[in-house]
Amino acid sequence: MSEAEGFEFSVPVLIAGAGACGAVAALAALNAGVTPLVIERDDRPGGSTGMSQGLFCAAGTQSQREHGIEDNADIFFADIIEKAKGQTDPVIARALADHSAPTLEWLRAAHDLPWELDLRFRASYGNSRQRLHGWPGHSGDDMVQLLHRRMSDAGVDVLMETRLVDIYVQGDRIIGVALERADGAIEKVGCDALVLACGGFGANRAMTDRYMPETATLKYNGHEGSQGEAIVVAERLGAVLADMGSYQGYAMLTDPQGISVPPPVLIEGGIIVNKLGNRFTDESADIAGMVHPLAGQPDGLGWVIYDARIEERCAQIPELAQLMALNAPKIAEDLETLAKLTSTDPAQLAAAVGDVQRVAAAKGTDAFGRSWASETPPSGPYRALKVTGALYHTQGGLQIDGAARVLRQDGTPFANLFAGGGSARSVSGPSSWGYLPAMGLTTAVVLGRLAGEGAARASAD
Repeated sequence: MSEAEGFEFSVPVLIAGAGACGAVAALAALNAGVTPLVIERDDRPGGSTGMSQGLFCAAGTQSQREHGIEDNADIFFADIIEKAKGQTDPVIARALADHSAPTLEWLRAAHDLPWELDLRFRASYGNSRQRLHGWPGHSGDDMVQLLHRRMSDAGVDVLMETRLVDIYVQGDRIIGVALERADGAIEKVGCDALVLACGGFGANRAMTDRYMPETATLKYNGHEGSQGEAIVVAERLGAVLADMGSYQGYAMLTDPQGISVPPPVLIEGGIIVNKLGNRFTDESADIAGMVHPLAGQPDGLGWVIYDARIEERCAQIPELAQLMALNAPKIAEDLETLAKLTSTDPAQLAAAVGDVQRVAAAKGTDAFGRSWASETPPSGPYRALKVTGALYHTQGGLQIDGAARVLRQDGTPFANLFAGGGSARSVSGPSSWGYLPAMGLTTAVVLGRLAGEGAARASAD
């Protein structure tokens, strides 16, 4: 389409996707003096954020300083690059590191979002400082609903059950979109700037088979709306895709409950054994990449072994609280009883747990490379949760610059097309081993703000 008259109506900024990225983009556009229109394919906001713990990384925040934690953008940037083994985009990494704390402080001050440092998550899995922030006692879904209340209070319209199906260009600028409504009707809407905040493509089996075939045997534990439509539509315009083989896997999806065991269960000293009772990996090394060692075990199943001490420390984390309410953990005073409850081999389970207990007593490092110098392994009474591996969300997508502008094949940015969250390339490298805890929501929130601000400016050009 090349004629603006073909649109049924026009808006200055249109935001496709109403999860954390889209909601923050809307609030940022509002702060810049522009009222956006937001669309959402589902009948209820949530997306990947709604299925998460609602935590994101920010470096150099007031909350960190209040707890005596020295952190800054340079340290965060170095952690991102190291975790990704240098195989990520330093421009995006720099933008995320530089804008993480200012974005958090802006949301707290301007929109009264009660986010603070979560002390339950010690520095681990690539984060060299405690920098995971969230809303204490609340989930990612709570966060999304709060963001939507803030949008509603500010008068932002959100069209639910509305899906982006095409983008219209005139010259080198986006001029509008085609939207599919719940009844199948197609509506053409003009816009002066467009933000793609639609999520990734984890639920699109054709795309995951193409870009990450090694995940074919994994369960999918992500948002079913993550179909990759924004990526597909923008690629047709000549947008660059990058790191399409990148994703977050997770080795602790409970079977059969389908609830994630939170990372602090391992951080505080828990271990994983296979269905025979044997350990097979360093549980402290890679929270996302651990999915593949588990997938290689018999039936792809394992048991997270922890104890009453760890349970007490983690009991307020919503996911573990849910599992406890369901009586999901197997509970035993001794390893022999635990072996019976889990149908593991008693001798092998005793050997696995006994080994880490002996190594920890000597403050040493075990055969898998896990240091027990400052960690305490499980001891009776024991707890066990049956787990399997799963794909949670993709990390590849549209190549953007440091202002969240989508790039063309020649490396130049579209003047008024922006992307964030699962639609955009993240900073996890090309595979599953580069994911820093909470970086999914970090990209959503930080890039959402940059995209919203940029779209507001572009709409005035």
